[in-house]
Amino acid sequence: MKLSPGHQPFCFLCRLVKSKLRSLHDILPSGFLKEKISDLVNLASIVLFLLWISPQPSFPMSQKTKAGEEISFKNIHFLEPADSRQIRLLKASRVIPSRQQLNWQKRELAAFIHFGMNTFTDKELGEGTEDPALFNPVAFDPGQWARVLKEAGFKMIIITAKHHDGFCLWPTEVTDYSVKKSLWKQGGGDVIKEVAAACREEGLAFGFYLSPWDRHEKTYGTPAYNEFFCTQLKELLTNYGPVAEVWFDGYCGEGPGRWKQEYDWSSYYELIRRLQPEAAIAISGPDVRWVGNESGLARETEWSVLPLSLPKEDLTRLSRGKTSLDRIFQPLNLMGEDLGSREKILSARALFWYPAEVDVSIRPGWFYHQSQDNQVKTGDELFKIYLKSVGRNSVLLLNVPPNRKGLLADEDIHALQGFKRLIDTSFKKDLAAGARVRSSSTAAGQPVDSIIDNYSGKYWLAANNKKPAVIELKLKEKSTFNCLELQEEITLGQRIEAFKLENWDGKSWRKIGNGTTVGYRRLITFPEISASRLRLVITSSRSAPALKKLGLYKLAASL
Repeated sequence: MKLSPGHQPFCFLCRLVKSKLRSLHDILPSGFLKEKISDLVNLASIVLFLLWISPQPSFPMSQKTKAGEEISFKNIHFLEPADSRQIRLLKASRVIPSRQQLNWQKRELAAFIHFGMNTFTDKELGEGTEDPALFNPVAFDPGQWARVLKEAGFKMIIITAKHHDGFCLWPTEVTDYSVKKSLWKQGGGDVIKEVAAACREEGLAFGFYLSPWDRHEKTYGTPAYNEFFCTQLKELLTNYGPVAEVWFDGYCGEGPGRWKQEYDWSSYYELIRRLQPEAAIAISGPDVRWVGNESGLARETEWSVLPLSLPKEDLTRLSRGKTSLDRIFQPLNLMGEDLGSREKILSARALFWYPAEVDVSIRPGWFYHQSQDNQVKTGDELFKIYLKSVGRNSVLLLNVPPNRKGLLADEDIHALQGFKRLIDTSFKKDLAAGARVRSSSTAAGQPVDSIIDNYSGKYWLAANNKKPAVIELKLKEKSTFNCLELQEEITLGQRIEAFKLENWDGKSWRKIGNGTTVGYRRLITFPEISASRLRLVITSSRSAPALKKLGLYKLAASL
């Protein structure tokens, strides 16, 4: 609107100012001021007019996001003080995995290979003083490892390139405490090279564990050690082809000089991002977290969206784009039972995608010990671990340690074969396939049939977050089952907080089983039931739920 001296609000202000100034005329003594009242009135009118027409800076009443559509999908979301409870939940529902995290999650099963000096000393923790000549796997065959593990359904191998004793399984240039000084292949061997090649041959992803704690290296505990460690890291990142995962544990013990090391995590992360940008950085890294135990069990409620707990000044710089997460991230101690509930996220300053990896050994120890040949977990035990790790929105990292010959032991192979049979038999037939499906609401173009058709890239999305969201199924025939499988479309975030499965008994709906989080994959078990009409009731979700899979199975193992 064009303003002029005749504009109504402006005229009102002028009249008000003139009135106040003229009132001064009656109380001021005669003299200079009284004679100039008329001039003051005119000057004030001019000033008011100029202020009225001048453009003024605009100050938003609130920084609160106005609508869910304005909230984009990001790996990190920052929560503003003015954000309402609803906006905070919407932001939480729009935190999504990075490309590296998504590729990592899809593998579901990875094998840990603890192999090194401890294999030959019958120890779990070496001291860094053992003679390198002890390392001599006379029948070393990583091709056997890769074939056995691939046949058992594993998608990746992670090898302990250097454990805490400091002995290196590759001929590193920065220390002689390596295979160069071993009897194996007269010091000319390279375990990492052969393992990486075996993975490529079998189509498995390759990763490595590199211990920051080094009980042999004399520079440990000084700034020079970080340079030493980065050199070793660079060798592993550049000489052995694609790397899918780099695994750092958080141990920080004393070195040979009885000093502890201050690890330069940001320099480690920068090197990995630059040399192997597709690699996930796990455990003491910003991509994947440790589940918090070595029993093979994820939480009943396992969130991948967690509060990003960093100093306020770091979060401010990160939110303004003045730094990256890799530059400021420090390993987090995430051992609690509740990591990502509503209570946690609503009080957070920032949220990020940080999924869980579950590590457990097939034996009591991490390294091979002949005395434990009769203590190998059975196929049944491994299958139950699978249900409570992969089936709880996590990746299972199962340790299978080679023996002194350099081979996987027969006992371990037998257990892996039994494990694979149980998986194949249990999930071979999806009893939900071919069912008639309907939902309480459906977004345009995202039909509910997608959850049983299992087409790549297809998913069901509710039209809104009206609670409860209900999906009803009419099976092709009455079937007996004891396991429900759900998968969220995590490229849209992790949203579901609570659900239940019910069957129609002819008179009413009765609960069969229930759960909380879903995430990439959730497996819920319950006593066997025969039914033909079922419904999934999503009772709580952070925004409109998005499912890519619903399956029903009769498991081959007793629970």
